Amino acid sequence: MVATLNPPLLSVRELAVSFQRRERDKQVLSEVVRDVNFELHAGETVALVGESGSGKSLTALSVLQLLPYPYAFHPAGSIRYRGEELLGADPATLQRIRGNDISMIFQEPMTALNPLHVIEKQISESLSLHQNLGGDDARAKVIELLDRVGIHHAETRLASYSHQLSGGQRQRIMIAMALANRPDVLLADEPTTALDVTVQAKILALLKEIQRTQNLGILLITHDLNMVKKVADRVLVMNGGVLVEKGTTSQIFTSAKRAYTRKLLLAEPPVRQVPPGQPDEVLCVDNLKVWFPVRKGLLKRTVGHVKAVNGASLRLKQGRTLGVVGESGSGKTTLALALLKLVHSEGKILLDGKAVGVPGGYSMSEMRRIMQIVFQDPYGSLSPRMTIGDIISEGLDAHGLVADAEARDRKVVNILEEVEIDPSFRFRYPHEFSGGQRQRIAIARALILEPRVLFLDEPTSALDRTVQVQVLELLNRIQREHGLAYVFISHDLSVVRAIADDLMVLKSGDVVEQGCADSVFSNPRHSYTRELLSAAFDLAI
Repeated sequence: MVATLNPPLLSVRELAVSFQRRERDKQVLSEVVRDVNFELHAGETVALVGESGSGKSLTALSVLQLLPYPYAFHPAGSIRYRGEELLGADPATLQRIRGNDISMIFQEPMTALNPLHVIEKQISESLSLHQNLGGDDARAKVIELLDRVGIHHAETRLASYSHQLSGGQRQRIMIAMALANRPDVLLADEPTTALDVTVQAKILALLKEIQRTQNLGILLITHDLNMVKKVADRVLVMNGGVLVEKGTTSQIFTSAKRAYTRKLLLAEPPVRQVPPGQPDEVLCVDNLKVWFPVRKGLLKRTVGHVKAVNGASLRLKQGRTLGVVGESGSGKTTLALALLKLVHSEGKILLDGKAVGVPGGYSMSEMRRIMQIVFQDPYGSLSPRMTIGDIISEGLDAHGLVADAEARDRKVVNILEEVEIDPSFRFRYPHEFSGGQRQRIAIARALILEPRVLFLDEPTSALDRTVQVQVLELLNRIQREHGLAYVFISHDLSVVRAIADDLMVLKSGDVVEQGCADSVFSNPRHSYTRELLSAAFDLAI
């Protein structure tokens, strides 16, 4: 345990956060965080945990005054960094502190990274602003930071844009940016959400090493209680915008006082129940390849290929789930995009035994309705200019599945109830929801078209464990009732084990192991699979 006799780096006292919004020509005021008190000392890791929507991220964003003011405001409270008041501080003070003394790793890197600038420019911007570094010195520092956070061949990634990187790679870029100026305080909002277990272990080790050498104070916001148990010194538990329990990590995990805290600790993914019978085959894929050309020289000749997916084959049956696992950048999402005809690919893809886009087969429009996807980053895939009611019903209009506005609204209400979102919220916008709530909205958007195949790209990565359990139970129920087939992409092997019937393990675009999920989990054949399982479950395999 870190000594706490010295003055705290960060002191939060009686913090409150309220929002004012206009709903249907009426001004609505809501208090979302109230009476939050805690301290963070040098060299200490304090974990802030709780269900989605409990106020964790709002508390962290308040520290650097990053809420959407003036719609958001603080009716009460104080936030001090080394004794200096931050609430209501002038812009010059906040600019000096942001990214320099206090850095933040944001929950959704796709929206935090600038899509118009390459990675090198985004990281070096902070170095230029706070350290006056430029040119070759800045480039060398950027490469060093990317190497430290596990970006392979860092020099080749300098000219990449955020959309050209996988979710896990974007998350590592965010971590590199946050650590660039050797801050005193790191606000880490779900820093390993999009990372596979092997990289997660490396990043956590990196953060602990930096904390040891720089005496860094870390406020860790996460739903991953296994990670909390490994790295946190103290734990703060939030529920409904209030701190309901606090204590040392040992106290919270061994003798939690509140029933809510015990519920969080005991939440486990549901046990998979294999449906009976011999289901029909929905999707048949043979030797699927997605190769991206590497062009160099003045004439941009092709000198090689990035083999994002290299010869994958699979069979997906009605009412069954295929789990796809592997490191960040291994080709998991590219595989899904290829099957959905969203990127060019080679190989045979048959839906119900028919090809897509050829005479006698499914049209592209039919395929788009039958196969739906829930994307990894819900905020990036939801239009910020549309209400969630319009977002969810957009597919109904595109496919001509509703006759009038009343029928459309009725379907939206029903699907929101099914994913446990209050239907009265359908007039709100995506930015008004927590990360977990946005993920459920994305699931509702896909389900409203009643597809036969659903691609789920990290659908529970942004969810706390209790909501993960609820969403998995929801997906299992919908699958049983409607015979849906799932392609479930995830780095969380405990979740995959709870939902998958079959398993595919990808590494650098190659399928290194494939088969019945129970067999792969109990008796992995490939060394890479054993490495993944060992990192996920602390097994000696």
